[in-house]
Amino acid sequence: MWEESFDTEQEVGGKLDYSPVSWQEYFDHMEDVNVAQADNRDVFRVYKAGSEGPLLVLLHGGGHSALSWAVFTTAIASRVTCRVLAMDLRGHGDTLVCQTDDFSTQTMSSDIANVIQACYGETPPPIVLIGHGVGGAIAVHTASNMLLPTTVGLVAIDVVEGSAMEALHSIQNFLKGRPKSFKSVDHAIEWSVKSGQIRNLESARVSMVGQIKRCEVDEADPLEQASPVPDVVVERNEEFYDQTYVNEKEHAASESVYKWRIDLSKSEKYWDGWFRGTSNLFLACNLPKLLLLAGIDRLDRDLTIGQMQGKFMMQVLPPCGHAVQEDKPEKVADAVASFLLRHKFAESRKEDRRGSE
Repeated sequence: MWEESFDTEQEVGGKLDYSPVSWQEYFDHMEDVNVAQADNRDVFRVYKAGSEGPLLVLLHGGGHSALSWAVFTTAIASRVTCRVLAMDLRGHGDTLVCQTDDFSTQTMSSDIANVIQACYGETPPPIVLIGHGVGGAIAVHTASNMLLPTTVGLVAIDVVEGSAMEALHSIQNFLKGRPKSFKSVDHAIEWSVKSGQIRNLESARVSMVGQIKRCEVDEADPLEQASPVPDVVVERNEEFYDQTYVNEKEHAASESVYKWRIDLSKSEKYWDGWFRGTSNLFLACNLPKLLLLAGIDRLDRDLTIGQMQGKFMMQVLPPCGHAVQEDKPEKVADAVASFLLRHKFAESRKEDRRGSE
């Protein structure tokens, strides 16, 4: 159960603390990176940590933000010497782009390359691409097209073509089932944990801020109660659902609420392109590869054969939801650190590791 991940530091007066936590607890720097695209100028929000070792480029899943890597960043930095760059993908988090409706794999892959070039010039350090969900698919496309010549490794987290393609028809139902808005950041954090979207309170407290934004209430668009969350993209805690997030009629039009930063339903025409063919592209990448899964049932035929042939490392993590690096950041850090050390991409840190048990 997700309750097992909670610790006493997250309790206030005997109750769980759902207040937000700053990114500064986990990253060293935050930057807005300007990228020139023809006559347009896009701005990508990135978070950095570390100053030595390989560069881990972290790409989040659909609807999330770079902050979904916050707790993982602290965990991996305690295990190996490395640098981290976590970026908000276009349309997500605090990134601002001119073409807000272009979510093609080609455009999103180019975004990654452009941001890295803007930050590190023509000769960036050795890069390990690490992506979760949609970010994992974009990482595969970026590596496959050799857009970052210094890439030395590839890590895909809970992204498998077969299961992803099967789930596409259910994503709209999942999106419709979420609350459309929240009365406060604290309420959004509480919902994310109790609904099972994020099963780790520490991670939810820092990452949910990147998923929602403050808006003024429109009388024509009141807060609405969500229907139950289907067991498609996230696994729901069946014991939870109350009316904390229902709009009471007392709410005035002048009040502010928090809504999702991105309307994922509008990106539907790109969903097929994100995942179709990614298993074979992943297998064909001539790089050391690691696949981390939330469950063995997510493995498709092509990857099953490739894994049996030893074409990549694979690890199935302890029971968790789709937000693997948030639910089990320490376990993901253990797996990534082992991958980096095995291929001599990074050196081990000698000091005691945080929470490695």
